[in-house]
Parts: sequence; structure tokens; C-alpha cells
Amino acid sequence: MAMSCDRVGNLLLAKFSAQGANDTCFVIPASIVFFLLKNLPPNQDPSLQPPPPGPQITQWDWDANVPRALTVNCKVQPGKISMTFNLDIKPDLTLVLDRGNVELMRQILHAYSQDLIDLDE
Repeated sequence: MAMSCDRVGNLLLAKFSAQGANDTCFVIPASIVFFLLKNLPPNQDPSLQPPPPGPQITQWDWDANVPRALTVNCKVQPGKISMTFNLDIKPDLTLVLDRGNVELMRQILHAYSQDLIDLDE
């Protein structure tokens, strides 16, 4: 997983690699980022191993007709979280993140939260 913030501070470009599939890219509005930060549990396991390195984001990823997440629905499952993103121009996308990837996502979202504008505050 890799993420990059737009210059305005209202969108986060997310790129995910999956086993046996192509990388997928979509834009997450700041409102969803702040929702996830409020609801993703922080890691409590000191022995949690980090996931392998994620894909690189290029200018082409920003220039492509990338779908935008409209909503997200999360379900906590044993050892993982299922996140279904409702996208504007493609079918819904469901990601299943193990604990290592959930923590990585939480850390990345937290790092970019300083660059994003929370319009719901």
C-alpha cells in the first residue's frame, strides 16, 4: 500500500497491491481519511511484523481517470478488517487487510492528516 496527498489537501491517492492481481488505485476524500483515523484501532501487539513494501505512486497514477471513494463500510473480523469502498466510476472495491496492513494504513493516514483539511470539524 502507498498513498500520496494532493496539493489542495482534500484528497489522498491510495494504491494497493494484492496477491495474484493487478495494483488498484483510487482517491480517498479527506472526510473518509478522518473517519478511518477515528475508527481504526491502533496496534497493541509489539511483535506485529510490518507488511512487505508497497507499490510506488507515479504522476501517471494522478493523471489517470482514477475512481473516487464515496463511502466506506468496515467490518472487523478475527485478525483482519474488511473495507468496502463505494466508488464513483467503478464497482465497489473490497479490501481485506491483515493486522500489519491495518496498522500501516493507520500510520500513513495519521502522517497525511497534517496535510489534509478536515471539513467536518
